[in-house]
Amino acid sequence: MTLKISLLVFTIVSGLGQQTAVQDPNAFGLAIATEVDRRSRGYGDMQAELFMILRNSRGQESRRRMRIQNLEVKGDGDRSLCIFLEPPDIKDTALLTHEHPKAEDDQWLYMPALRRVKRISAANKASSFVGSEFSYEDIGGQQLEKYSYRYLDQEVLDGNDCFVIERRPLDLRNSGYSREKVWIDRSEYRIWKVEYYDRKGSLLKTLTIGGYRLYKDRFWRPDVMEMVNHQTGKSTRLVWSEYRFGVGLEEEDLSTNVLLRIR
Repeated sequence: MTLKISLLVFTIVSGLGQQTAVQDPNAFGLAIATEVDRRSRGYGDMQAELFMILRNSRGQESRRRMRIQNLEVKGDGDRSLCIFLEPPDIKDTALLTHEHPKAEDDQWLYMPALRRVKRISAANKASSFVGSEFSYEDIGGQQLEKYSYRYLDQEVLDGNDCFVIERRPLDLRNSGYSREKVWIDRSEYRIWKVEYYDRKGSLLKTLTIGGYRLYKDRFWRPDVMEMVNHQTGKSTRLVWSEYRFGVGLEEEDLSTNVLLRIR
């Protein structure tokens, strides 16, 4: 974090941020995003389980169960591995993501029926992840360096006093979004809501996040995330549980070599 950003974050925390926001909303937006990123880091590695509930426009549901592992990598972005456990027709399907702060993320999808690992190209990042309303872009990390930021306003959302900022993907060619509008509470810098706008500027999806719990006296993690597609009427709900930190993951545990060993 640069000295300039550090001073801006101090200004935010000390409650003097409104004047700074008016003077330079871009720098203020970046400072808020930087603080969100800072507070989420330092966990080392973690593992969690989650249910994915897919709902179509007629309200019909299907359910999937997954395990996800995350590892922070020094000098690079996070690594994550998502493995499907249920139902049987998708069991052992896995998505491996290597995030990079200044380069395109690497993603591989393992399909057990074909015993094949498919690399997800940058051009396909906006496509649906296994039929859900989350795209490969959403599943990949929200690396701080890959967006521009702008402070918009302050609003109360579900009882939380929030900053509202806009972030725009720098790689517009491969992103499915033209911009994102993000609600972040002022007390703990947790993201509660994100609106995603398509390449034409129309509202495409809304992500709502809730049920935050504090782990290790430091890390806030949600219990529920729900993505609603306003253009199709479909939605996907993620219910998180069994968070575990410091499970001893290493880089080799989240490498492409592990994909073909999944059973």
